[in-house]
Amino acid sequence: MKAIVCTRYGSPDVLQLEEVEKPAPKDDEVLIRVHAATVTKGDCELRSFKFSLLWQIVGRISFGFRGPRKRILGQELAGEVESVGKGVRLFRKDDQVFAFTGLRLGAYAEYACLPEKGWMAVKPPNMSYEEAAAVPVGGLHALNCLRKGNIKNGQKVLVIGAGGTVGTIAVQLAKSFGAEVTVVDNAEKLDMLSSIGADRVIDYTKDDFSKSGDAYDVIFDVVGKSSFPACLRSLKEDGIFVLGNPGITQLVRGVWTSKTSSKRVRGGMVSYNADDLVVLRELIEAGKIRSVIDRRFPLEQTAEAHRYVDTGQKKGNVVITVGERDLPQA
Repeated sequence: MKAIVCTRYGSPDVLQLEEVEKPAPKDDEVLIRVHAATVTKGDCELRSFKFSLLWQIVGRISFGFRGPRKRILGQELAGEVESVGKGVRLFRKDDQVFAFTGLRLGAYAEYACLPEKGWMAVKPPNMSYEEAAAVPVGGLHALNCLRKGNIKNGQKVLVIGAGGTVGTIAVQLAKSFGAEVTVVDNAEKLDMLSSIGADRVIDYTKDDFSKSGDAYDVIFDVVGKSSFPACLRSLKEDGIFVLGNPGITQLVRGVWTSKTSSKRVRGGMVSYNADDLVVLRELIEAGKIRSVIDRRFPLEQTAEAHRYVDTGQKKGNVVITVGERDLPQA
């Protein structure tokens, strides 16, 4: 089968199209014919391995020193079940599924094996494979983070860094919970964010949200680059500041803030499960969430897709099509 192989850590040029052995499912696994995958910021970070020194050391021990031990990257996919292991009961041949592969990776290939009880569910019927592939990473992370915010109907929510994989679904989730949603990102992404339900948009290159005088019940900082004090200033008393990608310093300050004031800061680990994919599927089927796809690349141009995501300019998601491109469902 064809697959994109990461030969070593580095620029997108380390990604090469190769013929590799087609995997065979174990007793508890399903073999998926992949129709679509995605390129996320996390995929690019794994490819380049540009982390802090501490994470460089820990990560290379876990993933490989000169290059990844698991040479086929990609963390989310959608496709058809081609065959199942003899112990599989939840899925059967020809099921259309979407999945988060996690640190198993493997989505940049024509076929992938995943455990039956992993992060996998039947694909929403009102989404194409390409659209469904763009749901798991952003959807699982956004859903788990916003649960920490305990959003209630009528509350004011601020989503910072709303224009990417996680943020675009976070905006729609917050709206589905009944919130009034304000978003912060660059000017090129604001029209798109309005189109998926944002009530108010702020261009961070022109306006500082923390100086507007507005206060929010929940602030979700997706990328973790905003000023911690500025976010606290914009948070109502008894409000919740959710850290989507916290550093150690933010976590420590968050614990202190939560202990010494009425404002609560929540971050740290999130726990994903397959039931959350079912929750997302139900919201999609109800028309409350849709995928935002910026660009599509065929499998053989995965390096170019990584190069584009590295620019930081993507709006929503970048999709890898495997085989013939499919069209959105009616």
